[in-house]
Amino acid sequence: MTPHDMQKRIDALSKKAASGLHGKDFFLTWDKTTEELEAVLEIASILKELRCNNISPRLWDSGLAVSQFRDNSTRTRFSFASACNLLGLTVSDLDEGKSQIAHGETVRETSNMISFMAEVIGIRDDMYIGKGHTYMVNVAEAVEQGYRDGVLEQRPTVINLQCDIDHPTQTMADLLHLINELGGVEKLKGKKVAMSWAYSPSYGKPLSVPQGVIGLFPRFGMNVSLAYPEGYSLMDEVVANAKKSAASSGGSFHVCASMEEAFEGADIVYPKSWAPFAVMEERTKIVETRDAKALADLEKRCLANNAKFKGWQCTDELMAKTNDALYLHCLPADITGVSCAEGEVSAQVFERFRTPLYRQAGYKPYIIAAMIFASKVAGPAGRLSSIVDRAENRVR
Repeated sequence: MTPHDMQKRIDALSKKAASGLHGKDFFLTWDKTTEELEAVLEIASILKELRCNNISPRLWDSGLAVSQFRDNSTRTRFSFASACNLLGLTVSDLDEGKSQIAHGETVRETSNMISFMAEVIGIRDDMYIGKGHTYMVNVAEAVEQGYRDGVLEQRPTVINLQCDIDHPTQTMADLLHLINELGGVEKLKGKKVAMSWAYSPSYGKPLSVPQGVIGLFPRFGMNVSLAYPEGYSLMDEVVANAKKSAASSGGSFHVCASMEEAFEGADIVYPKSWAPFAVMEERTKIVETRDAKALADLEKRCLANNAKFKGWQCTDELMAKTNDALYLHCLPADITGVSCAEGEVSAQVFERFRTPLYRQAGYKPYIIAAMIFASKVAGPAGRLSSIVDRAENRVR
């Protein structure tokens, strides 16, 4: 892309109302306007082009980004580190076991102690219903108070790297992948998406990916079919929000009890296992009591229930029912005969889409960087123009 082409994209960005993102945290996609989401997508695309053209988009010469992962992570952990480094920040992991949190330090105190020179805090807390999102909001309130009281010289932006409700960095990366695969954001409208539960030989997978998909994709006029076996429903308020978004965008949203029905004529398929909402609620209560036997019993019960639906697997036969669909997954997928005996997707389907899946994952660092950029820069289009004019080489 030439500097002229890049400037055209920046000019297009300047026409989007992105001012509502400045100084704000990023928790849930449905808290943002569609135009604000489009601005994040455009900023991410421009940042990617800058890097591909060896132009440094650094905002800071120094500064700290804090990552707090309360669950295991590969893609999101390294995407956050890459995004922060791209913008000039050094990442430090908050290891709760090596901090005073292990000795009872409060959320308010920890949040301020890690934020003296921090520009952003990325948090992943997705395992327990009613906990992750609430924790992130508490951290944001604590640093806001610290900034108002003059304790902190700057107010760190809090980015949701996955909570119990939504996974905005993942689903926004998914959307940017679709935009590039289909040829533009306008091409999303009318496309049929099958967001389907799929069998996994493990239990307790978060609800945040399927909830994030149904919360975001209908905003862009897509026709989303949510499929799951009996008992594997999502949060009522998220489903209600998906219906509302579809109605206002001209898209559609409906729930079905058949993977085959969801895949019929689909342009995009997203087969992904998750735990039933009721199970996740029960799990949260048990964890609070520290009853190891009850937790083991719940896992045994859930795995037995999962096993009733081993036929919910993405296969070549199912893919043949689609409109030559693009296969999506947040990774890692449970691949039959590869990572497990029976899983979410056959080895043949996964291997056919492996390269596009890696490209899909590769958009996440730019989405995270765009969220940070939009929060920290009042006029992102103007600043990006200055970066292009500056044309400082990333690699010298």
